[in-house]
Amino acid sequence: MRINGSTVLLTGVTGGIGTALAAELSRRGARLILTGRRRDAVEPLAEEYGARAVVADLADPEDVERLAAEAAGTEILLANAALPSSGELLDYSPDQIDRALAVNLRAPAMLARLLAPAMVEARRGHLVFVGSISGKTATKHSALYNATKFGLRGFALGLRQDLHEHGVGVSLVQPGFVREAGMFAATGAEPPAGMRTVSPRQVVAGVVRAVERNRAEVNVAPPEMRILSAIGGQFPGFSERVQRRSGGADRTVRRIVAAQRDSR
Repeated sequence: MRINGSTVLLTGVTGGIGTALAAELSRRGARLILTGRRRDAVEPLAEEYGARAVVADLADPEDVERLAAEAAGTEILLANAALPSSGELLDYSPDQIDRALAVNLRAPAMLARLLAPAMVEARRGHLVFVGSISGKTATKHSALYNATKFGLRGFALGLRQDLHEHGVGVSLVQPGFVREAGMFAATGAEPPAGMRTVSPRQVVAGVVRAVERNRAEVNVAPPEMRILSAIGGQFPGFSERVQRRSGGADRTVRRIVAAQRDSR
């Protein structure tokens, strides 16, 4: 799939990674449709990149349907928006749980459902879902976030098989800890000892590679994190014991949770 000349719907544009994606896609000649919940943040970015802005709250099912209608003709969906959703499940209200599930999982699935038929008819298009390494192995204080990212991974990989015969690609991009921009960077948390971070530029490069090469899954993380996440996915009990002994990941997630709580 060529990005140049294609109509791209990018969600979550007002986050740090979303802004980096918008800049690169614009540079590559995409016809951008940018969406986010805050008009005061989305519209200036759209003006900067010569894009069309659609203000929408992805937690609102009606807004998701309206967004899909206003973005008719999208050839590449880049579902990047997500809520952090870290912390003890018992600290979340039912409304907060619903919102996390809606933004992180339901909205990407519904946008795919609403936009894919036109791609199938044209036998041309690509759906990219930005997940997380947290969609491969679970960590403490992340049950809700893990649930959304595990679900997104299963959805994307299953949908890829469904749409293959119709000429439509589906990819999953899973970053590890991202420095300089995005949810992890915003908290000021340090990664566990021995774990390196990746840059927003590396995440953007992963997205571009996923689209242009029709990759099923692109894990944007250092080798040690990719190996540990693969082991954790296959042997969850072993991963749990390792995390309990090291305590490093636990301290990192606690720092993220505290930052989220302060921002609520």
